[in-house]
Amino acid sequence: MDQILFNLGLLAEYPVVNLKIIIDGVMIGALFALAAYGLALVWGVMNVKNLAQGDFVIAGGYVAWWGAQQGMHPLLGVPAAFILMWGLGWVVYKLLITRVIERDLFTSLLATFGLAIMMAQIMNLMFGSDTQSINLGYETLYFADGLIDVPIAKLIGVCMAAGLAAGVITFMKYSRMGQAIRATAQDSRAARVMGIDTEKVYAFTFSLNSAICGAAGAIIVMVWVIQPFYGITYSVRAFVIVTAAGLGNLPGVITAGLGIGAAEQYGSHIFGIGYQQAIAVILLLLVLVWRLSQQRKNRQVLK
Repeated sequence: MDQILFNLGLLAEYPVVNLKIIIDGVMIGALFALAAYGLALVWGVMNVKNLAQGDFVIAGGYVAWWGAQQGMHPLLGVPAAFILMWGLGWVVYKLLITRVIERDLFTSLLATFGLAIMMAQIMNLMFGSDTQSINLGYETLYFADGLIDVPIAKLIGVCMAAGLAAGVITFMKYSRMGQAIRATAQDSRAARVMGIDTEKVYAFTFSLNSAICGAAGAIIVMVWVIQPFYGITYSVRAFVIVTAAGLGNLPGVITAGLGIGAAEQYGSHIFGIGYQQAIAVILLLLVLVWRLSQQRKNRQVLK
């Protein structure tokens, strides 16, 4: 308790520390938002709650890490992970997801939970259980007499995440496939009547989600660490963001992603780094309780 009070006092005594925490939170929150946007696509278009979302992120990180071990420039790992994870997403859709789209919620949760376990075990067998990262060798920028440090690698990662997000948004807004995805999300039956091949839309959507997760993982391995069983942490964060923001609410996804990033950084500063993962779980429970209370308020009694 004394340590917690000391950490709180540090925030009050040195306001610049708050700025450092917010900057770190925004940097990691941008990557959370990227992975969550992919989940929002799959959830909104296909009504599939993908519990393996975080494992796709970790798999993308291993693609970039393995490429770096073979001599590929680390920054090229992002497009490489995007392309390879697109292919993996298409295979997973054809073999598994297509069988659960029209099924009940429990079936899709059970199927994707099994997929998450299988992916984690395969990555563990292939790459081992040690944490891995890519050292870009870039310098760190210091501000406020060294109290604020901003690694250039993280800045590059945030810029790449923002660029990818902008590209996906532009594609969804102006391309024919993007319009077909939005139409299918609104009403899949009406979309079929209008001549849209919803099966093709579903396959494209899940592949795009996998590719987005892969690119996010490739960025994460350059600024943090990955490990085969870290996927669940990113899955929980993605569910918190999408549940809080709502389906189809891109500004909400971005805001919630940045918010959970900042909340985790504050939590780790106040309570210790060991509680950082617990913050995401607590936030998920709070969001679920809040959503339930909102539904009860909006519920109308039938007469």
